[in-house]
Amino acid sequence: MNRAAAIGLVLLLPAIAHAQQSQRCFWEASGGQRVIEVAPGVRNIYLSRTPNQQILLRCPDRGIRIPADSLESYEGEGRVFLIGNVHYAEPRLSVDSDFLTYYQREERVVANGNVDARLPNGSRLIGPVAEYLRATPTTRPIERMFASGRPTITLVQQDSAGQPSPPTTVLANNITTVGDSLVYAGGQVVVRREDVIARGDSMALDSELEITRLLRGPSIEGRRVRPFRLSGTVIELTGADRKLSRVLAMGEARATSEDLILTSDTIDLRVGDGLLQRAVAWGPSRARAHSQTQELIADSIDVAMPAQRVREIYAVRGAAAHGRPDSTRFRADTVDWMRGDTIIARFDTTVVDTTRLRELHAIGNARSYYHLAPADTSLNRPAINYVTGREIVIDFREQRVTNVNVVEQASGVYLEPTPAAATDTSRRAAPEAV
Repeated sequence: MNRAAAIGLVLLLPAIAHAQQSQRCFWEASGGQRVIEVAPGVRNIYLSRTPNQQILLRCPDRGIRIPADSLESYEGEGRVFLIGNVHYAEPRLSVDSDFLTYYQREERVVANGNVDARLPNGSRLIGPVAEYLRATPTTRPIERMFASGRPTITLVQQDSAGQPSPPTTVLANNITTVGDSLVYAGGQVVVRREDVIARGDSMALDSELEITRLLRGPSIEGRRVRPFRLSGTVIELTGADRKLSRVLAMGEARATSEDLILTSDTIDLRVGDGLLQRAVAWGPSRARAHSQTQELIADSIDVAMPAQRVREIYAVRGAAAHGRPDSTRFRADTVDWMRGDTIIARFDTTVVDTTRLRELHAIGNARSYYHLAPADTSLNRPAINYVTGREIVIDFREQRVTNVNVVEQASGVYLEPTPAAATDTSRRAAPEAV
């Protein structure tokens, strides 16, 4: 037996005896050691590596292996402190760090310095410090991890076919994981998922149910060809087969895209292929939709926007539409408007890059007030068309009113402007009396 092997055996035997009495963990080392007995039968042990071999701490019953450059064991506390090039490995987790403390009685692991933790599902956490609470049969059925100092966790998941989906990255002041599916983050949270980036002050993510909730000033931005932004008091993201399918904003919700601005108490966005397909807004403060030329107000608004291009807007209950008159042909002092129980706005589907209104359709108690070009084109004042009926349909071409149809119970008035009265110069004032 060579000298190094003999030293290793000498160090190993007392460790095994101690392990049998308490935590069933022992170390393998061939370097130097220092033992201090702090109380009868209670020791502090300090081990250092040789130039060619690290110290190895093993807990076979737990499947734990921890190589490191040096080790300090405090038997009275049930604590082992490992220093330098630490690699913690067990079936549920692996962690690389500069320092690591294993509290055997509490089944708690604290890693410090350049922490790189990998979960069995492929997810990875990087940060300055992390605390891992191992699962125990009696007190802790599910393992937990706490990380602080603004860590980053990259969540790797698979779709229903077993194929890896694009990862989700979470950056925050602190991150907590529970098992393999739950992630909680707090403090300046940034979530990146494919072409979507979300922000908030706190976040809860359930990867099994595919639900993410953002709180306290949250917002979400879509960054594909046609970007959009959504904000509110609370935002909830829902996925299907590892793809984002729905975004729900509650409380002072506001959705902005190239074609439309939508505001209300609650906004529900439906997403497909990374683009908005439908938006629904409702709430006590009413819903408002602003396009380049029109504004719609109602108790609820439903926007059909396949591939994020607005095609139809349904405004339901107490609906009103406001639009800018054609200022190129006349000057108007007020806006055009339409009211009804329901208003449907239809847009030109032949236009790709802009939202051009094609038709406004008011149903139920319909009224409309529109400015039209006067018969006398030399005048700079509009003709006025005010009508009421059960239904009113207004057609547009090139953003101009071309036709107004009234269905049932029709009544109204049409006014043409008249030229200003000319001054009569044929009559002269009588001379003053002398």
